[in-house]
Amino acid sequence: MYAYAGKIGYINLTAGTVEVKELDEKLAQDFIGGSALACRLVYDMIGPDTDPLGPDNPLVFMTGPFVGTTAPSSSRFAVCARSPLTGIWGEATSGGSFGPKMKRAGFDGLVITGRAEKPTAIWAKDGELKLLDASSLWGKDSYETQQLLKDKLGDCSVACIGQAGENQVLMAAIMNDAGRAAGRCGLGAVMGSKNLKAVAVEGRETIKLANKDNFNNMNKFILEEVKKATALNKQYGTLGYLDVGMYFGDVPAKYFTENIFPAEKVTGKRLREEFTVTFESCLGCAISCGRKTRLGGKYNISVDGPEYESVVSLGPLCGIYDLEPIVYANHLCNKYGLDTISAGVAIAFAMYLLDNKLVTPEKLGFDITWGDNGGIQRLLELIARNEGPGALLSQGVKRMAAELEVDPELAAEVKGLEVPMHDPRAFAGMALSYATGPRGACHERADFFMMDLGLVKQQCVGLQPGPDRFSLDGRVGDVAKLQDIRELDNAFLRCTFASLPMDITSGLFGLATGTPRSVQDLMKAGERSTTIKRLLNCKLGITRKDDRLPGIVKRPYADGSNAGYVPDIDKYLQDYYAVRGWDWASGRPTKEKITEMGLEDLV
Repeated sequence: MYAYAGKIGYINLTAGTVEVKELDEKLAQDFIGGSALACRLVYDMIGPDTDPLGPDNPLVFMTGPFVGTTAPSSSRFAVCARSPLTGIWGEATSGGSFGPKMKRAGFDGLVITGRAEKPTAIWAKDGELKLLDASSLWGKDSYETQQLLKDKLGDCSVACIGQAGENQVLMAAIMNDAGRAAGRCGLGAVMGSKNLKAVAVEGRETIKLANKDNFNNMNKFILEEVKKATALNKQYGTLGYLDVGMYFGDVPAKYFTENIFPAEKVTGKRLREEFTVTFESCLGCAISCGRKTRLGGKYNISVDGPEYESVVSLGPLCGIYDLEPIVYANHLCNKYGLDTISAGVAIAFAMYLLDNKLVTPEKLGFDITWGDNGGIQRLLELIARNEGPGALLSQGVKRMAAELEVDPELAAEVKGLEVPMHDPRAFAGMALSYATGPRGACHERADFFMMDLGLVKQQCVGLQPGPDRFSLDGRVGDVAKLQDIRELDNAFLRCTFASLPMDITSGLFGLATGTPRSVQDLMKAGERSTTIKRLLNCKLGITRKDDRLPGIVKRPYADGSNAGYVPDIDKYLQDYYAVRGWDWASGRPTKEKITEMGLEDLV
């Protein structure tokens, strides 16, 4: 198969066995790769009785057809499983070099089941799989683990868990290539539940392309356009968005209750002015949006990041407007292996409840106020260890609200996943996307704010900025289209920053695979990915009532450019269901839609 390694590795940790199977070409054609293909591979293996932290929950590492090629910013990989945090479909992606190296090791994906008797690592190299004793690595943080395996195995890439994953913290991340993170949905806890400390990959296999010369030449031209479009990301990283987002009321502070704060203190520009910052790139990417930051003074260390989401969740959302403690808190999350979004939202929720006297310090087991840098650092350690008040916060805000007996509408989550740092009161499309996304509140699928800011160019499928960012009148279908495009990006495993117009993507896909696909056919593949994930979520208990926003983000702001606006999801949800072909009573895709997507074998 062109553009694919053509192999899937199956590892049963309970039995201690490995098996390599051919990639089904029909499945690759229908689902392309990434989380879409992962969902199809495990669809029949997951049901409502599957314990997310049990041995039967399959954990899947997956690449895509653009990974390891010259296609811009296509060095990502996906990790998928039933999420222990949300109980539904869970997926996370990360960059670095792990994805290309796994593919060059000879594998499009790894499907991992069971539970090892002792700490174990998986070693994939040149088409072979081995299980290694990782007992000496248990208890090590993510940086130590990666370095020790590199010292042992050589020039490999490592995806691993830190202490948070070992302790099965429900917001544990999987870390790779130093500070890269597959952060959301708590998939690090799934690794921990399997006694799987790490996966190491390395290989020299060539990725064959159907028309290599034309593919590479086309990408040379595209690369220059990507560089121009992402110049801000190179200069200031993802944190460069903070200034823009502040203008549109898109940056939440003090647990989603404020959107006016001294933003100039925590911008990407300020980071470069106050710290020694160097650029970091994923393998083969020219954007270089990653940062390596030097912390002096009492810290005296170089750390990875921080990214926009991490700065806001561990900073303004917690009432902190000083970059130094924010950068260090982000480092702690990378070290222990924690999702910075969920961790920051959980800590900010605790601050909010205490500040409004909805719980007492005694009931919470901890006393913390807005801006308490030391308290945040201490809580991150306790969360990673799953101890004391950290054991409560580690479960996420939905469970926190239930255990503390406070109004569940105060928990900033959708389907159990904490709301990211793009405020749904800033762009109506984000509000609808949060409410209907397959893994819960997710700013990546789809990032409708990018389209309304004119930064997403998809006129060939009829997408363009709207006249009113607070209205989706006549534009509900646009939200669905952009969600499907992001599903495709996650199948190709291409960074959304380099998301190309669909007509160009179609041309690249044909040159890579030797199988021409029209724009319409690729869009249908994106919709198929959306549909199968919805079907799986419905099997796991999701209904229409779960397509909602929590009350805490439906309170209008008093100030800012979005003052007074409240996202009205109910106004658009029925139209969205009609566009999607979902049954209004159950929330499930209709038989007609299932047939249209070629998914009849699933029902």
